[in-house]
Amino acid sequence: MAAKRAERLVNLVIALLGTRQFVSAAKIRSTVPGYEHDDGTDRADEAFKRMFERDKAELREIGVPLETGRNSFFDTEDGYRIARSDYELPDVTLEPEEAAAVGLALRLWQSAQLAGAAQSALGKLRAAGVEVDQSRGIPLRPRLDAGEPAFEPCYLAARDRRELTFDYRRPDEDTPVRRRVQPWGVVAWHGRWYLVGHDRDRQAPRVFRLSRVTGMPKPLGPAGAFQPPPDLDLAAVVAGQERREEQLVVVRVRPGTANGLRRTGTSLGPAEDGDDRLQLRTTEPWALADELAAYGPDVLVEAPQPIREAVVERLTRLAALGGTP
Repeated sequence: MAAKRAERLVNLVIALLGTRQFVSAAKIRSTVPGYEHDDGTDRADEAFKRMFERDKAELREIGVPLETGRNSFFDTEDGYRIARSDYELPDVTLEPEEAAAVGLALRLWQSAQLAGAAQSALGKLRAAGVEVDQSRGIPLRPRLDAGEPAFEPCYLAARDRRELTFDYRRPDEDTPVRRRVQPWGVVAWHGRWYLVGHDRDRQAPRVFRLSRVTGMPKPLGPAGAFQPPPDLDLAAVVAGQERREEQLVVVRVRPGTANGLRRTGTSLGPAEDGDDRLQLRTTEPWALADELAAYGPDVLVEAPQPIREAVVERLTRLAALGGTP
């Protein structure tokens, strides 16, 4: 659509939204910028009629509820208006868990490749009257640019189906080892980021924790060089290789807070002071301690004692950094 025509259509929509009465074609011609003014010639009349008919058809085609009618019995021709109630979007409401998911996605999109999409999505939500809290009530707190510099090249290589090479250091190894991988995808599991793919040297599927990647991964070869297995479940692959002994953690949560914990935990009923008691399962207790500390005073650990002490130690350290007694 030409810029001049698009501007005229926007002007027409604004004009018809600004009135409750039906506006005649002659009034539209004289007041809406972009239409040829009446100079008394048949040529100008025909040009306006053709242009106006195309514009009406265009608005209806894109879903604008353009109405036709007359304001009174004495009107001799039809007029036009746009019913504001039919044109405007309804109120957008999010459940607590939905808002938490949106907030997590916005933090996830802090990557340079996704920042534009994040800001666009946030702008649309705010325009619809929704304010998303990006800092509260979400169990995962990935910081892609600062905390996981390997995320972006791994994500892009998996998206483009390009082979990837990087240095990787296992906990039981003193020096990194060069790996060549066909990346299938990047996934978060228990608060950490993992790359799942086919290790070319070992000729087998492998899982790589991004925090153990040293240096910057480099893509190799053309895009579309391979295809991941059908029906691939990245989280299941990671869980199968990273599974540890599961621990049970009991916490008390203030009413109306910590929606992320409520989604993943099991309710144990109310406590005597009115808080809610939850049972959580984890294979990475210290990562869970980081998560629980992020909720501050809204969450209190009952058991086990090592997790409680770990959360207290983290909160004490944070308080010292902030100068709070």
